[in-house]
Amino acid sequence: MSFAARLVDRLLEAPIAPSFTRAGYRIRSSLFDWTDLDTIDGAGKTIVLTGATSGLGLAAAHRLADAGATLVILGRNAEKTERVREELAGGGADVSSVIADMGDLDQVRRVSAEIRERHPRIDALLHNAGALSADRRDNNAGIELTVASQVVGPFLMTHLLLGALDAAHGRVITMSSGGMYASPLRVEGLQMNESDYGGSEQYARAKRAQVTLNEMWPAEASHPNVQFHAVHPGWADTPGVRESLPMFRRIVGPALRTPDEGADTMVWLALTDDLDDAPNGSFWLDRAPRDIHRLPTTRRSDTPERRRELWDAVTQLSGLDTDI
Repeated sequence: MSFAARLVDRLLEAPIAPSFTRAGYRIRSSLFDWTDLDTIDGAGKTIVLTGATSGLGLAAAHRLADAGATLVILGRNAEKTERVREELAGGGADVSSVIADMGDLDQVRRVSAEIRERHPRIDALLHNAGALSADRRDNNAGIELTVASQVVGPFLMTHLLLGALDAAHGRVITMSSGGMYASPLRVEGLQMNESDYGGSEQYARAKRAQVTLNEMWPAEASHPNVQFHAVHPGWADTPGVRESLPMFRRIVGPALRTPDEGADTMVWLALTDDLDDAPNGSFWLDRAPRDIHRLPTTRRSDTPERRRELWDAVTQLSGLDTDI
């Protein structure tokens, strides 16, 4: 990357808004001469994608299917998931589906066993499922549902599929959010109480936990062949944004990225072979690793002791032994 290109990238990144909007995506994709996803051959790769029925997940599913990957899509609504599977398969893709709610740990265990039995080698596991709820809801184990579906469930599934990922020198890719930039790392307060619950804040806390765990996985997992990456999609116009953040959508409006643009880096990470120089545990925006902190308050919260507390707490919530 030339000095001029690096300078433009930093100028985009500094004020936040230009970086996260459609402008940031389009300037970077042109400036850095990105490899067109249509030219990357995914044949021979087996990819598991959660949250594949709408928004970023649906855009990613189409891209991965078009690339020729063997695709396993996971959704919680059987009818919607089957409709997407039929749509993708109608284009000639090799697509199967499994049904589970990522917030229900029993269902996560069941579908992980199904996937592992069908696919002893997995090239990429894409954690994309997630939603923002206005009111506190708990899963059947008493875990707040945002944390259950976006932190604990993916943590459990990753553990259960590590052997298949290791066999393929695979990657675990987690779709996060820029909302985590304002949220310090919490353990005791990771799950908000009903009395002070706010959907956007709970979502941000879960996303902060996601990117922290992503950085910890390479050192904690006894599977050296597996890479871990988290992705910030920028500000994309998805059904989740329309339903949960209508005011934000009205303000940002046409500057929002399309779902295809928001899903680009996740798909690229799943398909490309050119990641040799990227540190394991990286956090990405627009095909480049980024810092997970922008504020001194979040950086100060991110201590080794609190990280260990987070790992142990999520391990306990998922029902796993601490040594995995």
